[in-house]
Amino acid sequence: MVARQTFPVLYSTLSCEALIHQVLSLYDLGTVQDCQFWNRGLSDIYRVETKANFYILRISHNQWRSKAEIYFELEFLDFLQRRRIPIAYPLRTRTGKLAVELEAPEGKRYAALFIYAPGDIPLGDLNSHQSYRMGQILAQIHGEGLAFTSRYQRQPLDLSHLLDHSLETIAPFLKRRSGDLHYLQHQMSDVRQKLAQLPQTAPFWSVCWGDPHSGNAHFTSENQVTLFDFDQCGPGWRAFDVAKFWQVAIRTGMNRRVRDAFLGGYTNVQPLEELELELLQPLTQAAHVWMWAINLQSSIVHQYSRLDSYYFTQRLEQLKRLSNADWQLF
Repeated sequence: MVARQTFPVLYSTLSCEALIHQVLSLYDLGTVQDCQFWNRGLSDIYRVETKANFYILRISHNQWRSKAEIYFELEFLDFLQRRRIPIAYPLRTRTGKLAVELEAPEGKRYAALFIYAPGDIPLGDLNSHQSYRMGQILAQIHGEGLAFTSRYQRQPLDLSHLLDHSLETIAPFLKRRSGDLHYLQHQMSDVRQKLAQLPQTAPFWSVCWGDPHSGNAHFTSENQVTLFDFDQCGPGWRAFDVAKFWQVAIRTGMNRRVRDAFLGGYTNVQPLEELELELLQPLTQAAHVWMWAINLQSSIVHQYSRLDSYYFTQRLEQLKRLSNADWQLF
């Protein structure tokens, strides 16, 4: 007889029932009444319900984050929670662990359980007050981040990562669009030259959220806010986080007053230097290309069909708008 072997996989969907018995049982939650596979993104998200509370269980993708990257993020969130920053923080198992290592068919994955952020994503997007408050909290995160240390290493959000690695990911898809590839390379060379002026020292350089936007914040009816999804965090320029918020806001059509309120809230807590303000445009372009590359990496594994000609044309046009002298008018 021929021994039966399991076919190799890149990605598996873990059983809710197994997660209840093998992962959630390690936490002091009481009886778990329900566990639902909630969303597939850069990680798998499960919503967990007990008699008293809801929780979020996040399962990393094997090909996306290493153990060191995951634990850096979790330790940072644990640090921010102790500094009373309003974030959705990870809970510890009964034995004090921030994550549970799982042997999935494709390799090691890591489960982390978070409090459920109270409230909801703002209906119809942020208003100026909410945007201002988010800017304030981001400035507090950067201020506190100057004192954060971890046993684990995390990829810095530097020029090599934001630009070089992103271009390496995107370029093969533009090999039959030589004009577009030349434009992208030229723009990123210009961005690199400008951003080389930014020091990688405090207070310019801290620990960044990496993904600040209105979809990663819940507001209660009393306008109390809780921030979540720090999967893209890492050492980086504080001004990059501001630019990242603007990049998403411009792409989604957020009102200029609301975007400016975010910057106003930030500088109310921690003023930016004139150089940082001058470089917000190239930082926004860097954020766009970085997110483009991340989206590509995910789509290759989970939804290659979306990578058609329109997909690349749309992202190139968005980059051109961000490169325009009137970029803030969009």
